[in-house]
Amino acid sequence: MRPLLCCLGLAVLLGPCLACPSPCSCSTKKNGRLLAECAYKDLQEVPEGLSSNVTILTLSANRIGWLGQASFAEVPEVQSLWLGYNQIGVVEPGAFALLLHLKNLDLSHNKIVDFPWQDLRNLSGLQILKMNNNRLAGLPRDAFRSLKDLRSLWLNDNELTTLAEGTFDNLPSLSQLQIFNNPFNCSCKVFWLKKWTENTSVSITKGGSTLCVAPSRMKGRAVTDIPNHHCVAPSVQLTYLSNLDNTVMYNGLTLTLHCSVAGSPPPEIRWKIQTSSRRVEINGPNVARDGNVKQSQEHFLVFKNGTMAIPNFRKQDEGIYTCLAVNDVGTRDVSVNVALAGSENPAEDLLQDDPHAGHLGGRSCYKGDELDPSGTGEKLVIVYHMPRQSKSRAGGAVPQVQLGTLLLALGIAL
Repeated sequence: MRPLLCCLGLAVLLGPCLACPSPCSCSTKKNGRLLAECAYKDLQEVPEGLSSNVTILTLSANRIGWLGQASFAEVPEVQSLWLGYNQIGVVEPGAFALLLHLKNLDLSHNKIVDFPWQDLRNLSGLQILKMNNNRLAGLPRDAFRSLKDLRSLWLNDNELTTLAEGTFDNLPSLSQLQIFNNPFNCSCKVFWLKKWTENTSVSITKGGSTLCVAPSRMKGRAVTDIPNHHCVAPSVQLTYLSNLDNTVMYNGLTLTLHCSVAGSPPPEIRWKIQTSSRRVEINGPNVARDGNVKQSQEHFLVFKNGTMAIPNFRKQDEGIYTCLAVNDVGTRDVSVNVALAGSENPAEDLLQDDPHAGHLGGRSCYKGDELDPSGTGEKLVIVYHMPRQSKSRAGGAVPQVQLGTLLLALGIAL
């Protein structure tokens, strides 16, 4: 009788450890890991009643269509989670976030369009991630940044048209990558991928099948065949001029900055202005062909050819003026730090006091492959000389320069 009682007591103690839902079969492997085998059971959701000691959970080939935040709350120790060949279309944020011991995750052959990529941040021990044969159309640049142990990544047979530069950075253990059978648009946005594949030691399975669908001239060609001359990083040159030398404008200085850019595809020109009181960003020209200003920042006139004019430049306009050249290959910028000094006489002393300052007058600064590490650009001091005769005009009237005259004076072809 006593041996029977001992056996019953042992069964009661082990019962919670071996808890297993009725559709599944559970067993202990030789290495001590607990396997819950729930594949091919026609399940529509993750079953309840799993043991908290489960380390291998197989749910492949079911009809699961949804994963909620608490779907795996019962198995926090799971290391291998197989969910391939289901009908998963919705994955709630947090579904995988607490599975800190996860090493293998298979979500292949499902219907996933959106995935909570932030869930991967805690899965630093993940080694294999299969997300192939889904409906993923895009990936965040930092989707995999925390996966230091990731060895194998499957993204093939999705709907990816592009990948952000740096997607596979910070993956020191990556040895296998599958990205074939995606409808890549081989614009210069994926030119980085060509360069990366040429230099990486990662094995890219079936690399020849990583083909372009667009543009038409690249259709059917491999991503690695994107011509080098079609994609050139921007270069940018900033020239600064004013009307100081020969023209008197009694209503204030007009500062003119001209940004010249080159690259393929042709770069867009953007401006950033930082003064002591505000930050302004102007993405593209704001002066129309008819001379009307399209945006609210009327004080900063930006033209299609890369020229910016600041009429009636004032003390409060002092600051850092940055021109950015942006295309699909990258971004380059160059800055100038503008300070204004007012005087009735030329202020040579001001330049002597600041050895890093330069007098305005047709100079330029150039930025190509190397960026200015300081980010502030060259220090430029504009010496504003107000002519004496402007004070002695009859009635004290000061001639005003209209915007239309300014546009004509700049001689800009829009």
